[in-house]
Amino acid sequence: MSAPDELIIEPANGKVADACVFILHGLGADGHDFEPLVPALELPADASVRFILPHAPRLPVTINGGMVMPAWYDITEMSLDRQVDETQLKASAERLQGLIDEQIEHGIAPERIIVAGFSQGGAVAYHAALSFPKRLGGLLAMSTYLATADSLEYAEANRDLPIEVHHGNLDPVVPESLGRAAHDRLRDMGYPVEYRQYPMAHAVCPQQVADIGRWLSARLA
Repeated sequence: MSAPDELIIEPANGKVADACVFILHGLGADGHDFEPLVPALELPADASVRFILPHAPRLPVTINGGMVMPAWYDITEMSLDRQVDETQLKASAERLQGLIDEQIEHGIAPERIIVAGFSQGGAVAYHAALSFPKRLGGLLAMSTYLATADSLEYAEANRDLPIEVHHGNLDPVVPESLGRAAHDRLRDMGYPVEYRQYPMAHAVCPQQVADIGRWLSARLA
């Protein structure tokens, strides 16, 4: 069940996984970026959770002078609203949905699958989870934005999807206003969405890691 484009971490307790968490990294990183997060979550000893951390393809990124780097999609303009290549973003979301389908085919119930993403990976996670046709277990959006809000086909199956939005109030890369805008839009659409602010820049902090661990434990109890 492994592939060169995904880092797969099987349950620490040695049991067969009955739940799965996908975590998508940010621009310029890879799946190993969030590998240290897994043990730091301190999930219950009996939690049989598989973590899948996909690696983004290497693409030229316009805002970085066309430099080729790991990216889920191109960012063509660093405006507040972020001009992005939606075709590439949606292709990355479809890839993630394919990986979710593979886990379902291997016996993981869709409601025990969590989708998470940071920055660029969060934008892909938003699109993939909110348009997925089967009810998932939850969505975690970290330091990110809802890039495809106006073109996304929201799936009825996930209209009550529990969503956590996390953002740093000192973020110079993705302004916190974008994280709040995504939260507010989804809240106004009726989604059960929670917002957590942290005293940090474009990063993940210890307080947030503890909150993620508690949230995952509750979602997968």
